[in-house]
Amino acid sequence: MDEQASVIIPEWLKRLVGRNKAALRDGKSRATERSLNDQRLHTVCVSALCPNRGECFCNGEATFLILGDSCTRACRFCAVGKTKPLPPDPLEPARIAETVSGWRLNFAVLTSPTRDDLPDGGANHYAQTIQEIYKASPGTGTETLVPDFGGKTDSLKTVLAARPSVLAHNLETVPSLYGSVRLGADYARSLKLLETSKKTVPGITTKSGLMLGLGETEKELGAVFSDLAGAGCDFLTLGQYLAPSKSHYPVKRYLEPEEYIHLKNIALAAGLKAVMSGPLVRSSYHAGEMFRNHKKTPA
Repeated sequence: MDEQASVIIPEWLKRLVGRNKAALRDGKSRATERSLNDQRLHTVCVSALCPNRGECFCNGEATFLILGDSCTRACRFCAVGKTKPLPPDPLEPARIAETVSGWRLNFAVLTSPTRDDLPDGGANHYAQTIQEIYKASPGTGTETLVPDFGGKTDSLKTVLAARPSVLAHNLETVPSLYGSVRLGADYARSLKLLETSKKTVPGITTKSGLMLGLGETEKELGAVFSDLAGAGCDFLTLGQYLAPSKSHYPVKRYLEPEEYIHLKNIALAAGLKAVMSGPLVRSSYHAGEMFRNHKKTPA
């Protein structure tokens, strides 16, 4: 029996996803897509098949995917390409900054594939992009959703030195599922990255995200919430995992709406300062709003 087909997506969730897909036909969404194509920019919205792409594109927002759209790891949950990556494009930071300024964004989110092929994991490219954004649009805040840089602290510090408003790194799931879901990643290493970020720049806002429905238990989630709080993590996003294809890791179950509220309350009780929890919540979903509502100034 097809493992993906054994868990049926609820009708209410189908409707949510369907509304976002329909929004892609909106004129504002098409204008956003044209702008990105004109600047030859990648987004995680497209590359990772984000279910919120229609909503965000209609709002003139996107999460920029720097350093290309090919990853050097093979996580089973992710739709980003796994072909051999190209060298970093030295003109990409300026093109992103021009787009951020042209769209008049007050908050810009950057992420990237994992680039284990680069000596610094792409950290300098992150820093250059942040600096170009600040130069072109001085009032704009930035969130960097970074990979683990293979545990290289110097790479992390390179990004932090560029002064992002938020340093984000996703744990993605509970430790027991890393071997089957996050190939090449390490739970302790990811947690350490968040802890080191806070120790390096004590006033910075740190953030993480978890997918739900992969087979984790509530007890395991509670332990992760406590680990994150202990590492000084400020923000957390919780959202339903949706398998990009039948060849990806299968959904084990779909959570009901009330469960998101329940898990949010557990996370807040564990010490997280702000939690966004919902079926289609993703790492950068309403990131600017989340930051503004709980704003902190980097030290």
